[in-house]
Amino acid sequence: MVDYTQKETYQIQDLQEIVRLLRSPGGCPWDKEQNHTSIRNDFLEEAYEAVEAIDLLNMDMMREELGDVLLQVVFHCTLAEEEKAFDFNAVCDEICKKLIIRHPHVFGDVVANDTETVLNNWDAIKKETKHQETYTDTLQAVAKSLPALARAQKVGKRAKKAGMDFRTAQDAFSCIQAEHDELQEAMQSADQNRIEEEFGDLLFSCVNTARHLGIDAEQALSRATEKFIRRFAATEQLVTESGKNMPDLPIEELDLYWNQAKQQTDL
Repeated sequence: MVDYTQKETYQIQDLQEIVRLLRSPGGCPWDKEQNHTSIRNDFLEEAYEAVEAIDLLNMDMMREELGDVLLQVVFHCTLAEEEKAFDFNAVCDEICKKLIIRHPHVFGDVVANDTETVLNNWDAIKKETKHQETYTDTLQAVAKSLPALARAQKVGKRAKKAGMDFRTAQDAFSCIQAEHDELQEAMQSADQNRIEEEFGDLLFSCVNTARHLGIDAEQALSRATEKFIRRFAATEQLVTESGKNMPDLPIEELDLYWNQAKQQTDL
């Protein structure tokens, strides 16, 4: 048996074997107990951490986090191998075939001299290989596990291909006001189901407007949240410096501190 503690560098085959050892009878109790479902959220968490590294353009962090994502892939492949469903090589085989099929301008005789043509060909081939016969099929194929804003934006983008879309960003923006009014009416009815439905419609309208403005709704909300945290921190600091405690103050007074923090140029 290879002594994995003595190697200077490791390759993908080493990672596969290490995971197998962790799952073996003499391996790690925690690793042996896991299944596809139990580590599902781990996959999501590692993917988000990798995305954060990409956003920061931190190469050291990116190298580490991509490794964590790769571990998740190898772990699921190992589980599937134990179930005699598929293995890592089968995953590599499938993605390679997919890339070749969806790049006929590279591996075939199709001509595609610009990105728009490439993407149109990609969508057409994807629709054919996934047996999506209707536009509804393409909408239903958008993963339900995506964050809600991202899923809504992708559904709207696919609906546009069928002509079901606002003509302009202004038209989409006008819908926000209409949904705002409907939510206000629902709030007066005190019908919680209706309120939730109308609130969802309002959010969907905001996403459509973002799409027409060329804005990533998920990213825009993330940035807004970060801005809120920065202003909250500045507000708390101002309150603390005045010798007060935030929970002890009425919202009207907190708003005064908030507005003061908001006036700081970097917030």
